Amino acid sequence: MRILLTYFSIIALAYGVNAQLLPSYGGERAGQSAFPFLKNDLNVRSAGLAGASVALDGDAYSLGTNPAGIASLKSSSLALSQLGLAGGSQNMGVMLTLPRKGRDAAWGIAINHLQTPAFTERTEFQPGGTGYQLYSSQSAVGLSYAQRLSEQFQLGITLKGIGEVYTTGSQTGAYSAYTAAADVGFLYTTDVKDLRFAVVLRNFGGSSALRGQFLPVSYNRTPMEGLESNTLPTEFAMGLSLVPWASGKRQLLVAAQLVHPNDNAENYRLGLEYQFNNRLKARLGSRFNQRGQSWPMGGLSYDGGTMGPFGIRVDVAAQRTDAMGWRNTLGLVFTPQFAKP
Repeated sequence: MRILLTYFSIIALAYGVNAQLLPSYGGERAGQSAFPFLKNDLNVRSAGLAGASVALDGDAYSLGTNPAGIASLKSSSLALSQLGLAGGSQNMGVMLTLPRKGRDAAWGIAINHLQTPAFTERTEFQPGGTGYQLYSSQSAVGLSYAQRLSEQFQLGITLKGIGEVYTTGSQTGAYSAYTAAADVGFLYTTDVKDLRFAVVLRNFGGSSALRGQFLPVSYNRTPMEGLESNTLPTEFAMGLSLVPWASGKRQLLVAAQLVHPNDNAENYRLGLEYQFNNRLKARLGSRFNQRGQSWPMGGLSYDGGTMGPFGIRVDVAAQRTDAMGWRNTLGLVFTPQFAKP
């Protein structure tokens, strides 16, 4: 109870400071970047902490937040996550880590795929539908490498290819766009209450534009010469995490983060993770200065099940948005049974 009261006191104070002192410059840039699915949080642990995750200890989910974290892993692991979005869209992630034997380093592979449900093609002359269905999908495939450079310092980089495809219904072909990007991050760990600092630059890369020459109706239309080019949703994030209290198997982790996106105002994130025992953890977090996300977020984690030779960790997170309903995330982490994720 004391922990919850402390958390809500911090939240109330932060909202007061946000309303009076924190700047909101940059909000006019909202919606100017392409591939917005890259900002979706497929790290289920992170989602329960409102995204305050760049300075957390590493696991397979780190490939989506800070690739430097995987340098500390001693065994391979596989993470699967699924995020349900408004309108029936589904965002799915697959993350695999492979530590290098005899070295404090690891490789990682991550797949991020967003799929929309089918929707009806309509034109001016067939407002009830043409009989064809339209689809869209966006995907990113990343290859990561992380290295521990000293006892405290870890560095990681991810190179990824990104693409999107929109079908054209009754026409042949599709609209498509492709580009490449990189994530770079470091993680610094101290020996004082597991205090960690991190800085990450995500989705740094070139602009992209859709390509395609397909018009559902040629009447009163002129051929398109080109479509507008848009930047990627680049983010600069810096954060910290620490364990200010621990007693036996119980402990409290606190994480805070500042995020500066190129297509919106800066936002601030605060999260708490309470460990009841070696298996069960509860999470709570909030974001500040981010429109549409005024509700707290939360999640649970259960570690201890097995499936054949693998140990399993189950993570869930729930987020109530102001206009787009609930965003629920489910994740599974598989590791060799003799190791912990």
